[in-house]
Amino acid sequence: MKTRKIASFNVSAIGLGCMNLSHAYGAPVSAKQGERVLLTALDQGVDFFDTAALYGFGANETLVGQVMKSHRRKFTLASKCGMQGVEQSDGSKVRVIDGRPETLKKTCEDALRRLQTDVIDLYYLHRWDKKVPIEDSVGALSDLVRQGKIQTIGLSEVSAGTLRKAHAVHPIAAVQTEYSLWTRNPEIAVLQACRELGVAFVAFSPVARGFLCGPLDVAGFDAKDIRRSMPRFAPDHYAANLKLLPAYNALAQEVGCSPSQLALAWLLHQGEDIIPIPGTTSVDHLLDDLGAVQVQLDAGLMARLNALINERTVAGDRYNAQANSEVDTETFACL
Repeated sequence: MKTRKIASFNVSAIGLGCMNLSHAYGAPVSAKQGERVLLTALDQGVDFFDTAALYGFGANETLVGQVMKSHRRKFTLASKCGMQGVEQSDGSKVRVIDGRPETLKKTCEDALRRLQTDVIDLYYLHRWDKKVPIEDSVGALSDLVRQGKIQTIGLSEVSAGTLRKAHAVHPIAAVQTEYSLWTRNPEIAVLQACRELGVAFVAFSPVARGFLCGPLDVAGFDAKDIRRSMPRFAPDHYAANLKLLPAYNALAQEVGCSPSQLALAWLLHQGEDIIPIPGTTSVDHLLDDLGAVQVQLDAGLMARLNALINERTVAGDRYNAQANSEVDTETFACL
């Protein structure tokens, strides 16, 4: 497996986003299946694993901790705070964004316990809580660095301006934001800011939430599948987006790779500072994804991909109005 850098860490060029095992795309897989995916990834050379307090309201951190504790020295561990589940009076949990220093420190303590480790290598602010100055939230995370509970600080779904403010308080090791052929928002400003500041860029949903793996049964999505609320998967928009796939699949066939490998290879060719973290519940899909590191794309093929799928050719926004209000990323609509 080829490697890339996040701060002082050398990590596999493709990491594993662990969310799918416990959260967001329907019912969680069994603990046994989650273990198979995690350990297969490790066996195949993946040494960068990404989880969060939010995923399964702690269940994903617990799974990662149980499965990976005996292999802790073999990989770089990333998790996130600032967005988690809060228990209600009826025992249910709701998702809450809370960037107050005391909350972030409490979330870290809980994460360390669930992950069965004494330090988290990369700890992200999952969302900037706009009621709390970014300097205050990052200041709390810098306290955790000084206490030895985390090694480096990351930010998720932030703008270039917010990144610069945060970096002035404490060096930011990585920014994590959705980035793929069909989500180009990072190209507006934050990628350039990352490069100016020496910040790695971690791309989540690199295969466009499954769209670039092939046609999806949108009508058959689980009731708890988060894509049900995403405009790009609404019937009219999805019908328009499906028209992009035949030409895209033809390009994958021309290259001699799978559609998902083509999506990941495109990201890997955007720069050595970009680390995609696809997620999956399937060992077969995992192995397919990892094959992307061997795919070579020439300038002509890259240009054809860029012309085919981009912010002008994709129908629908990536998030609905509520989710858009919670992120801080630049948008093409504002240009």
